[in-house]
Amino acid sequence: MLTRNDFPEGFVFGAATSAYQIEGTAKGGAGPTHWDSFAATPGNVVRGENGDRACDHYTRYPEDLDLVAAAGFDSYRFSTSWARVLPEGRGTPNPEGLDFYDRLIDAMLERGIKPAATLYHWELPQPLADLGGWRNGDMPNWFGEFADLIARRFGDRLWSTAPINEPWCVAWLSHFMGHHAPGMRDIRAAARAMHHVLLSHGTAIEVMRGHGMTNLGAVCNFEYALPADDTPEAAGAAARYDAIYNQFFLSGLFKGTYPDLVLEGLEPHLPQGWQDDFATIQAPLDWVGLNYYTCKRIAPAATPWPALQEVDGPLPKTQMGWEINPEGLAHFLKMVPQDYTGDLPLYVTENGMANPDVIIDGQIDDSARIAYLDQHFNKARLAIADGVPLKGYFVWSLLDNYEWSLGYEKRFGLVHVDFETLKRTPKASWHSLKSMLVTS
Repeated sequence: MLTRNDFPEGFVFGAATSAYQIEGTAKGGAGPTHWDSFAATPGNVVRGENGDRACDHYTRYPEDLDLVAAAGFDSYRFSTSWARVLPEGRGTPNPEGLDFYDRLIDAMLERGIKPAATLYHWELPQPLADLGGWRNGDMPNWFGEFADLIARRFGDRLWSTAPINEPWCVAWLSHFMGHHAPGMRDIRAAARAMHHVLLSHGTAIEVMRGHGMTNLGAVCNFEYALPADDTPEAAGAAARYDAIYNQFFLSGLFKGTYPDLVLEGLEPHLPQGWQDDFATIQAPLDWVGLNYYTCKRIAPAATPWPALQEVDGPLPKTQMGWEINPEGLAHFLKMVPQDYTGDLPLYVTENGMANPDVIIDGQIDDSARIAYLDQHFNKARLAIADGVPLKGYFVWSLLDNYEWSLGYEKRFGLVHVDFETLKRTPKASWHSLKSMLVTS
């Protein structure tokens, strides 16, 4: 078993969550979000479940942060809810929401935990969604106003900040594939959302820099795209998938352009003047975060662009049906600095697995999760030995939580949550990480 001493001095270990998935939106004056509307539409979410109650982290955050500290984590990656802070998305802030994040951040600092903030983890205020949301060219201005409020209120106490979690999910998964709110399947909407997400990111970075904030980064998600077979057609489909998923956002952030394999499908649908926005999109960053879980097997499909489909793969799978492929993490830890970021510090900002965890005699044996994390930690350690500037690793997730369109049945947590009683029970994986991280 690895120990903290297998990683460089100062390497940051953390646990991650997001606001809508754990806080409970029914308390504290939060406004409605497009996730509430999406979940209220039959067929979108398993059992129609929503984030009204979630894990009631809004009330139970001291207990949850005690679990972060007791496991020996250095940092806690959390997100702010735009709709909790600004119920209308703009205009008058909600004092209860601001006070909650004051309490939460101060409670981290009191426990010696570095606050790692994400401004936006997918819960768009419904009044902005009503105006077109991420399709609307005014989104960067609205998001900049939100970033300004966060910076003025909390900026001096945040260890790190990223504007937007997983742009691919915010834009493509939600506007092209329709799996997440707002549930659209529209190539024009997707193209505009992809560009406006990046422009909003750059705008927020500039705003936060203007307030003197430091340690600002971007968090992108990655999936290892593997051709389903040895044919040139499968290789081409996998290359398109890789360009959309893994290259588009990094290319915008670090090269000031979009990949040709993506522009062949999206360029007609991008907003007018999109080429002029890269000066803002490329606002200098202090680090980049990689969220990695799985690989995908890609085959061609007889459809309009991008003319691809996912097919089942042979490796062992998690509760999500995702293949366990640590080689993908190794690939991205090499590719990202080699092709895009150079010497810029990197963090694994999410990695973990869903597992059908059950309590037996008061214990939760999630040995599969322990093995999963150990395999991925090993890839991180080897990457560091090869010179990759990896500075930290955040496990997803601290708690079992609301897994978006899959409701509450997929458990990613190091800590089990009974969604009837809300009782927290640390799993074997939590105890294993504590043994790894807490020095005697």
